Amino acid sequence: MIRKFRDFATGLGVAGAAFLPMAAWAADEKPKLDTGDTAWMLTSTALVLMMTIPGLALFYGGMVRKKNVLATVMQSFAVTCLVTILWMVVTYSLAFTPGSAVIGGYSRVFLAGLALDSVHDLAKTIPESVFMCFQMTFAIITPALIAGAFAERMKFSAMMWFMGLWTVVVYAPIAHWVWGGGFLGDWGVLDYAGGTVVHINAGVAGLICALVLGKRKGLGHDNMAPHNLVYSVIGASLLWVGWFGFNAGSAVSAGTNAGMAMAVTQIATAAAALAWMFAEWITRGKPSVLGIVSGAVAGLVAITPASGFVNPTGALVIGLVAGVICFWGATGLKHALGYDDSLDAFGVHGIGGFAGAILTGVFAVEAIGGDGKKGLIDGNAGQVLTQLWGCLVCIAWCAIATFVILKLVDIVVGLRVTAEEEVEGLDINLHGETVH
Repeated sequence: MIRKFRDFATGLGVAGAAFLPMAAWAADEKPKLDTGDTAWMLTSTALVLMMTIPGLALFYGGMVRKKNVLATVMQSFAVTCLVTILWMVVTYSLAFTPGSAVIGGYSRVFLAGLALDSVHDLAKTIPESVFMCFQMTFAIITPALIAGAFAERMKFSAMMWFMGLWTVVVYAPIAHWVWGGGFLGDWGVLDYAGGTVVHINAGVAGLICALVLGKRKGLGHDNMAPHNLVYSVIGASLLWVGWFGFNAGSAVSAGTNAGMAMAVTQIATAAAALAWMFAEWITRGKPSVLGIVSGAVAGLVAITPASGFVNPTGALVIGLVAGVICFWGATGLKHALGYDDSLDAFGVHGIGGFAGAILTGVFAVEAIGGDGKKGLIDGNAGQVLTQLWGCLVCIAWCAIATFVILKLVDIVVGLRVTAEEEVEGLDINLHGETVH
């Protein structure tokens, strides 16, 4: 009996000794990467990049006059290249590494320390390299959207200086405030995929640009009609498809959250396109092609902050509201206040982003968003006020910083082309090329 007990104790000791290295290994084990999540995020990154080139490039390029189409497409392409390098050098680090509640740190400057097995705390099942590239595509499209407000009149050199400075000074801090561990996220502001960070940010910056640069020459009496709406329809279609990467990709996994984000994105987009179309049909007598594609973009914008928090019914209401309010913003409000937002960057992205952010506070449901992430209809009326404060903070910083950057660039290189260059066209004067 004693011998049996001794043998049992010996065996237990051997097993325990064998287990200790395993326990130590488990304690040091890094998060397990998921191939399905990684594949989906690689796909989402490509989809979001497609939103800028060729999506936004064609959408904006088709809406300007023929003499400015190459200059407009060039803006989207050049911004993609510029922001990519800035993101690698400093902006990613400022937005998504630990720092203060206001700005991130410097641990990823020049992507230092980014290894094959690096993982970010916000995306533990995919390589950090993929997370970094996914967030890069958001940083690319945001300043590119601003260009719609000053289309057909800004110098290319001024545009490059402005976009570079704006990405570092405005985009990086706001991305950190909301997503990277900053104070707006701590306040409980809900922004699933960029209502504040991308759309309010770009829309407000666009409005400031339009006000500082002034109106295009000949506005009100020259023909300002789009030169090729087929380009714009193709561009809007690419934006719609790419937006599934934008919203569903923000789940950072290939799971149920991504599926619901995709569903509500489709519903809100279709609802907004129809709402804009019918609003225009009622007020102007005919439904236009430009109107329905603009409505679709408005729906995509408005559902962006809400896409991970609302159910299909909430998405339907958000889409209907966005279609009507953005139609008013791009027509009635713009004409009443007299600013020249050339391609309605503020009317669609600023107003649509604001509406979507506030309505997130109304329609967010905890069963979809997760613990504590619920809005007015789910018993948390205070979320609406939280959303409002988040929007106002972003608007204030963006407006002030954008104005200062524009004035600095104007002093250094000048913002606007000459009157003669504007009349003749930006394609030939800025790039030495024309469309035949």
